[in-house]
Amino acid sequence: MSDTKIRVRFAPSPTGYLHIGGARTALFNWLFAKKTGGTFILRIEDTDEARSTDESVNAIFESMQWLGLDWDEGPVPGASLQEIKSKGNYGPYFQMQRIDIYQKYAQQLLKDGKAYHCYCSSEELEQARKDQLENKGSLKYSGKCKKLSQEEKNSFEAQGKKPVIRFNMPAEGKTGFDDLVRGRIDFENAQLDDFVILKASGIPTYNFACTVDDHLMEITHILRGDDHLSNTPRQIQLYNALGFKNIPLFGHLSMILGPDGARLSKRHGATSIMEYRQQGYLPETIVNYLVLLGWSTVDSQQLFEKEEMIQKFSADRCSKAAAVFDPQKLLWMNGEYVRKTPVERLLELASKSGFIDISNDMKYNLMKSAVSLEQEKIKLLTDIAYKTEFFFKEVVEYDPKAVEKTLKTPVARDILTGIKTKFSETQDFTKENLEKLCRELAIEKGIKPGQIFHPVRVAVSGRTEGPCLFGMLALLAKERVMQRIDYTLKNLVQ
Repeated sequence: MSDTKIRVRFAPSPTGYLHIGGARTALFNWLFAKKTGGTFILRIEDTDEARSTDESVNAIFESMQWLGLDWDEGPVPGASLQEIKSKGNYGPYFQMQRIDIYQKYAQQLLKDGKAYHCYCSSEELEQARKDQLENKGSLKYSGKCKKLSQEEKNSFEAQGKKPVIRFNMPAEGKTGFDDLVRGRIDFENAQLDDFVILKASGIPTYNFACTVDDHLMEITHILRGDDHLSNTPRQIQLYNALGFKNIPLFGHLSMILGPDGARLSKRHGATSIMEYRQQGYLPETIVNYLVLLGWSTVDSQQLFEKEEMIQKFSADRCSKAAAVFDPQKLLWMNGEYVRKTPVERLLELASKSGFIDISNDMKYNLMKSAVSLEQEKIKLLTDIAYKTEFFFKEVVEYDPKAVEKTLKTPVARDILTGIKTKFSETQDFTKENLEKLCRELAIEKGIKPGQIFHPVRVAVSGRTEGPCLFGMLALLAKERVMQRIDYTLKNLVQ
């Protein structure tokens, strides 16, 4: 396989939104393909008829596009799933469009005696499972239908029973493979059951469909979560039974835990990728954070440019140990990315997510200047609207604690009256000159500059925290600053 071009796939089931674990799997495969000059394939495993939805398929497309995980082969998102097109020569890339392919290979296994029809009802299977539990036996199918005569099959058919097709798992020996992450792993065949490969409806089960697809799509490497570890011996046995050569190399990624040590779930907070977008995270942050969930460099680097991530990624640096999802670290990382991201891109992302309105040039230019002042303090894109709102509309709510601390003092009126006079007399309303005037007033009053700065800030913004005071004043411009100081003097100071 060393001379074969690497082909990897991400094959989500569209039964919900793309979650953290799935996105990490997609990212690791994407990185592996980019690093090796290989092909990254997106395949939709939509054989769960009851739970697969068009909404979930589109959510997968949207999430991957937002993260920048472009695929070389697979569906091309369109107006509707009925009109969807594909790129690549190995399609269709939706499993429900490949049913005839699976049925063909299932019939091959039946013909070769490597699969058989099973007529057991769900009630019979449930009772058998209960009996096994009571007797502390192995929870696996007994194989009772394995040697049915043709007469018995005809009888079941006459009763209207539709069979499933089960794989005839070898009862002896071992099934082993060299895992790219975990090393050598062997399974006793006696512990593996005769699993269903084709349901009575003719729809394939996961293990059968993905084995056939991986072979026909010439997949060379499979990186996936460790919850698939027990599926691997079954898929290897299917490869052997079908006569498929070039079994892919498997690598099973560590599970992701929440901060409490339990498997990451909804109770730990958001788990879907689009929830993080809605909370104001940058896609670059999510990608950077995901790559650290179960992979690291020798020097434990934390922040990566995407190209750097591609160059440094390797499967042998993936960890066997569980990764812990830390929301606080994610928030810290987002702040780091916000600070180094051009303001124009921040505005683009925030606007697309509906956090801000920059529908005309005036709003855009003002927002650009306002965000430039606040960029060091923004952690989430959702912060932008609140931190800049006083630039766009009059202050209607003043922080009560700020008013009490800075405006309800014996000297507040004197300070604001003094600064109003200085501001009204100047034509140079630049941040440099405004700072000079404030410091001059402090000297004249014999007080510290901060005793001037704080009441002025609260008077014009209603808050004690915000961007550089003098840049803020200059951006608000003289008329609005004077109006707000007047309002404060009339309504808020003693």
